[in-house]
This record gives sequence, structure tokens and C-alpha cells, in this order.
Amino acid sequence: MARTDYLDDPDAPVANSLVPSANVVVADDVGRILLIRRTDNGNWALPGGAMDLGETIVQAAEREVLEETGITCRVSGLVGIYTNPRHVLEYTSDGEVRQEFSVVFTAAPVSGELTPSSESSHVEWVDVVDIDQLKMHPSMKQRIDRYMMGDDQPYLGRCRSR
Repeated sequence: MARTDYLDDPDAPVANSLVPSANVVVADDVGRILLIRRTDNGNWALPGGAMDLGETIVQAAEREVLEETGITCRVSGLVGIYTNPRHVLEYTSDGEVRQEFSVVFTAAPVSGELTPSSESSHVEWVDVVDIDQLKMHPSMKQRIDRYMMGDDQPYLGRCRSR
């Protein structure tokens, strides 16, 4: 399945779904951040994904990190809530065009070994000074930048509507 992100693009397709999802900034004891290289678009990203029925958003966050990276983590805080209607994700395999809806958490690693999955071709602990070298969608960079600011107030996704 291929995925294309559109941000502030007047030619973007119209969203036809909204799915709660989570991303997680997992930082190790030396401050490196756990990142994946996505198999659907080749971009580097925080691990994360959609919430399933029957689980909380925190359970979804921890499950997605484990599935995509092999690392068990425990959520410890909130970076922000990202719900920009001008950011849509098109999944070419089924025609779904999803409006962004992601809750971004902080977490600490508990156990496990770096293990790629069907959704992640590479899994790495990345030093924050090296993040700008990676191919990454601006929306993902925004989430990491917010985390690195160290602001104790979460980002609430305020943006102008279309």
C-alpha cells in the first residue's frame, strides 16, 4: 500500500475518513529518538498508527510502537494533538483519504530489540542533531520539533480553516 501526504496543497484529494491515531516520541536515556523508515512512502517518522476498537489511545500508542519497532514502551506524557484539516493522507490501494488526527505522546523504552516490520523497513535510535538529515514529511518534523522545545504545554492543533 502506498501513502501520499498532502499539506496545504490546493490539489489534494478531499478527505473521506477520519481515524484516531497516535504517534510516539520514544527517547532513550541518552536522548536519542526512536524512528522508523516507513515502507509505504519511504519517509522517516515517529512510530504510530490507528487506534483499534476496544483499546484506549494510549494502548494504541504502545501497541503500534511494539509492532513497528520491536520496542516495548510506556507512555509518559503528551506532546500534542494534531488535527489539521489541511493535512490529508491518501492511501492509493483503497482510495481512502484520511484527515489528520493524531495524538502524539512521549514514552520511555522498557525492553525489546530494534526489529523492522511490514510497516517499517528500518528502525533506529537517532540523535536529535541528525534528524534534519532524514527525509521526513513536514508534519512529522513539526511533532519532533515540538517535543524538542521541551514545552510543558501540549500543542493543540490550532490552525486556520480553509
